[in-house]
Amino acid sequence: MEAGSRTNHARPGLMRPREPGRREPVPRRPSMVHRSMAWCRRNMPTRESMESNRLLRPVAHRVMEPGLWRFNRRSVPRGVALGMVAGFLFPVAQIAIAALFALPFRANVPVAALTTFITNPFTTPFLWFVAYKIGAWMLRSDAPAITQPVTEAATGWLQWLTGAFHWLWSKGPAFGVGLIVLTAGCALVGYALSALGWRLWIGRKWRHRRNGNHI
Repeated sequence: MEAGSRTNHARPGLMRPREPGRREPVPRRPSMVHRSMAWCRRNMPTRESMESNRLLRPVAHRVMEPGLWRFNRRSVPRGVALGMVAGFLFPVAQIAIAALFALPFRANVPVAALTTFITNPFTTPFLWFVAYKIGAWMLRSDAPAITQPVTEAATGWLQWLTGAFHWLWSKGPAFGVGLIVLTAGCALVGYALSALGWRLWIGRKWRHRRNGNHI
């Protein structure tokens, strides 16, 4: 074959030259849903971390049961609800307590443990305040909340924290009743929303699968 009749093919692995006037596609920023899913994947407890937890060591063989690590329409909402209960009612060892709660209810262990992150140093003061207001309204008792300028609280946070605990102790009945009501309400809402979200996610997967089969 003559040299002039050869077809000029691009070598594999080399990029095609950009056409004049053609704009490169702008990379899309990840949406809030994708960022939330990425955060969940990063912080979701693993089997190794749960197995090495010294509080769970006596029942590690039960926590590691494969059925408690499967994601389905029943175990995920149960895990969300139980994780909220453990996060709201227990200030320490929340992950271990959530895993223990998951055993009798056959809930998803990693989801229950991950949901306890809903209570943290940023959300707990607000949740405590809401719990007290609910309990005070139910028991018909009210008292002025602890208020303090931000600059003063920044320098005397230890005194503020001590005063907050004394205030909670003195208002124990209202705070306790409110915390139980708030926990039950949030657990029910979390169960319903996660069950609805699971159904929507499964329905979306089936629609994509059907559309792919029609192509």
